[in-house]
Amino acid sequence: MPTVKRIQYHRYGGPEVLRLEDFAPPEPGRGEVLVRVKAAAANPMDWKIRNGEMRLMTGRSFPRGIGNDFAGVVQAVGEGVTRLRVGDQVLGGTGLKEAGAFAEMVIAAEKAVAGKPAELSYEQAAAIPVVGITAFQAVRVKGKLRPEQTVFVHGCLGGVGRAAAQIALTSGASVAGSCRATAVDEARALGIDPIVDFDFDPARLAGRFDLVFDTAGTLSASAAQTLVKRGGRILDIVPTPSKVARSALPGPYRVMMGRPNPEDLAEVARMTAQGQLQIPIARTVPLDDAIPVLTELEHHRTPRGKVIITVD
Repeated sequence: MPTVKRIQYHRYGGPEVLRLEDFAPPEPGRGEVLVRVKAAAANPMDWKIRNGEMRLMTGRSFPRGIGNDFAGVVQAVGEGVTRLRVGDQVLGGTGLKEAGAFAEMVIAAEKAVAGKPAELSYEQAAAIPVVGITAFQAVRVKGKLRPEQTVFVHGCLGGVGRAAAQIALTSGASVAGSCRATAVDEARALGIDPIVDFDFDPARLAGRFDLVFDTAGTLSASAAQTLVKRGGRILDIVPTPSKVARSALPGPYRVMMGRPNPEDLAEVARMTAQGQLQIPIARTVPLDDAIPVLTELEHHRTPRGKVIITVD
């Protein structure tokens, strides 16, 4: 197969290890598709993987690609693929171990890919997978939130937090959340109320929530326990060894990660196409110019919205 351009690295480390290089994509294996990438989205998870923070899951094989979220056109399908065909417009994500979406072509499992609604641009579609799936599964699947229930989203204007708040509101739930004091008006415009700062006193909201969703990973266990109702759920998406150990104990607390599911991804894409879910895009940059922008994003994290890498 001809070589394509891909951002990759040959050892774990900071953004200085990233290179835009030629790469020969493999033929798709059983249950896999090869996608010609039109757009890809950056997530904090990308640099956590590249730093080596998740090396127990990602291994030590190099060179490694970077990037998980993408949208594009199916170029080839592997054995056993029945739902997708060559030429389909799709969005999806790679596995943690594989990565490689910041490229002209990427391999992904069919189960992690869904059709792109015609109403969405490739850039809009690429912004969806990680934040959309994580938020949807936290609110609807793991959180089992029902109409007229209440959820507290810690970090309600981050990527996952913003999506979770909108999905919960669309489900008929009431949403409270925490964010920086300078962003209260933005949170209120989404329909979040009440809104508190990150260092709030949880006693003010004691026992009010059916679901406490910590998207920032900084809510203390005691604060979460204060906020949640009896019989409610506490979810955290920033795992550490101590959190994983606590998650194994009886009680309302669980660590979770979004799992590939084409039905969930298709539903989140449908909600986005219909305007029920809006994932803001802060900046787009072509693949050739992406490394400096990714470096700036990692160091400063200033954009309120996704950084999208476009591929001709």
